[in-house]
Amino acid sequence: MVDIINTINGWAWGPPMLLLIAITGLFLTLGLKAYPILNIKKGFSLLWSGRKAKGEGDISGFNALMTSLSATIGTGNIAGVATAIAMGGPGALFWMWMIALIGMATKYSEAVLAVHYREKDENGNFVGGPMYYIKNGLGVNWKWMATAFAFFGMIAGFGIGNGVQANSVADVMHSSFQVSELTTGIIMAILAALVLLGGIKRIATVAGKLVPFMAITYIIGGLILLVIYFDRIPAAFSTILTYAFTPASAAGGFAGASVWMAIRFGIARGVFSNEAGLGSAPIAHAAAQTNNPVQQGTIAMLGTFIDTLVICTITGLVIVASGAWQVIDPGTGKALSGANLTAAAFSQGFPSIGGFNFGEMIVTFGLIIFAFTTLLGWSFYGEKCAEYLFGVKSIIIFRIVWVLAIPIGATFELDLAWLVADTLNALMALPNLVALLLLSPVVFKLTKAAQKKSALDKEAS
Repeated sequence: MVDIINTINGWAWGPPMLLLIAITGLFLTLGLKAYPILNIKKGFSLLWSGRKAKGEGDISGFNALMTSLSATIGTGNIAGVATAIAMGGPGALFWMWMIALIGMATKYSEAVLAVHYREKDENGNFVGGPMYYIKNGLGVNWKWMATAFAFFGMIAGFGIGNGVQANSVADVMHSSFQVSELTTGIIMAILAALVLLGGIKRIATVAGKLVPFMAITYIIGGLILLVIYFDRIPAAFSTILTYAFTPASAAGGFAGASVWMAIRFGIARGVFSNEAGLGSAPIAHAAAQTNNPVQQGTIAMLGTFIDTLVICTITGLVIVASGAWQVIDPGTGKALSGANLTAAAFSQGFPSIGGFNFGEMIVTFGLIIFAFTTLLGWSFYGEKCAEYLFGVKSIIIFRIVWVLAIPIGATFELDLAWLVADTLNALMALPNLVALLLLSPVVFKLTKAAQKKSALDKEAS
């Protein structure tokens, strides 16, 4: 099974898909005249003011981003970055940065279209996302593509949003506290069920509290380490830039990597982490209380910035600067990978007191909370895809199946879980990327109109 999925994964994340993601992001960036990159400060200003309701919707603009970030900031930021470096070398981090820069335009466009083409369901809740902007924006002839996205999105959630997250938490709980994988899975299932009963509003409330707290804690811990490793940072950047364009030779436990491996794993893990182009985040932003698609898009693009250009960068720099990426795992005789690599990098910089290492605990609890909130966020994405396919009555059934799948994912083979998640991500991204290219004139028109209105308002004031 692993060999078969490996073959499919190699095709799904081969040159055509990576090229499509890059071309879509670059095309939207150029078409928007780099609006997302040039308006990061404005995005944070809108995010802060978006804590209060200012239009139709179910949750505040702030909580829409927190829900999106709850699904985005997860194992990709801790284990995903480490896996990219372990498989593709330090140069993979450079390609994560590149795909994130143009991915901001992708995420912006997704949210603009999600709010512009959203609907109300039978329960009176706002629903949106790729399946709706494909159906409402491209017309009946493209409805099959909306159905394809919803199907792949619903199934993909059990990989990227459920299995991988539960497995990562179970793995770290077992290695750090000797708690069995099944016990961790059952506890996570119970906690998830308690939150999911409240729907999007409870998910958003929990995410609005947990995500900022853990993200800030993780960032502060990472920045402290970068201060400790300050003299190594120039060399770390040099290593990253060098191996982005030249093969990384074997060193220590690191087996070496080609430039193609750096590009492939950098982009694949970057997209896995920030989800720009997958079409998942706009499902959350469609529920935002706003009457302005461009405003919510400007908030949405911060998801990619915060996730990859801030948190993933901190993780990657700590791993490279500490030299942990070359350390040999005594158990396998190979280089460390995944969360174990990140934990090793963080623990090297902090002293251990009575067996307690602050750096290791940051990674451990960061992974647990990030993975749990990702599991909550993706449950919402999956249920909205199920609702599109089968109606509102399917929501409760989906939630039950989702909760039951958590203990299974916790005891699943980690390598297989990552492979399945990667493959399903590509399958759901394909219809979304095609839709973004076809609907790009709508995004450009709405953005231009909003900028014109903003300029007129400034003149009037």
